[in-house]
Amino acid sequence: MPELPEVETTRRGIAPHCEGQVISAVTVRNPSLRWPVPSDLAERVSGKRIQSADRRAKYLLIHLEDGTLIIHLGMSGSLRVITDNAPPMTHDHLDLTLESGTVLRFNDPRRFGCWLWTDSVDRHPLIESLGPEPLSEAFNGELLFQRSRSKKTPIKNFIMDNHVVVGVGNIYANEALFKAGIHPRRQAGRISLDRYRRLAEAIRETLSAAILMGGTTLRDFVNSDGKPGYFAQVLLVYGKTGSPCTQCNTLLKEIRMNNRSTVYCPRCQR
Repeated sequence: MPELPEVETTRRGIAPHCEGQVISAVTVRNPSLRWPVPSDLAERVSGKRIQSADRRAKYLLIHLEDGTLIIHLGMSGSLRVITDNAPPMTHDHLDLTLESGTVLRFNDPRRFGCWLWTDSVDRHPLIESLGPEPLSEAFNGELLFQRSRSKKTPIKNFIMDNHVVVGVGNIYANEALFKAGIHPRRQAGRISLDRYRRLAEAIRETLSAAILMGGTTLRDFVNSDGKPGYFAQVLLVYGKTGSPCTQCNTLLKEIRMNNRSTVYCPRCQR
């Protein structure tokens, strides 16, 4: 599933092509996504100017003059910039054509993504209860410490909760916990403030590095120019079960948590 760095990579890829542009047409080939594409979407957005392309958690937000398009890539989606009149292919479910002739083309083989419209994005049910952005000033170790008190949930599940902090998906939770030296099953409420400060910094560092390298290449993700990201080449633990730890040479172990692969070092992470 595309995670925060992949979505941010997409945002940065499409923004120069769409910001300030007027939407000239909307082509919906298959409205049956995770939630149906609004039947009046073309009527609502055609002729409107795109003010900005933003991101909130894993949602892309295309702000127009009187509302916002909320886009989610789902498990297999991609949003690409088409400038060469390439014909749509299988699973190209929606085109947003701009006055320049450029097309933002949404491809989603599994159709778990979404295109929704809202007049007030901050009050939309998908957005209003989200936690802080991990790369913002609002996110730090003190916040994690305060929100974790009396929590018996495993720390990995805690930092993957979008009500606590957004965008820390499975891959990056594995990596951040390794960098902070915290066992993924340790109870969130039994971690000290100092360790939470290290964890917050590890989350920020891991996500920032992934964004700079264009996201993580896994399965279906491609970014807006059709090229894969490269962060997978420098993952320290995720997908490396049985490999020696980069810090102590102990073999990395894998467990399942909430049906997700969780890889850790039994010596470095406590």
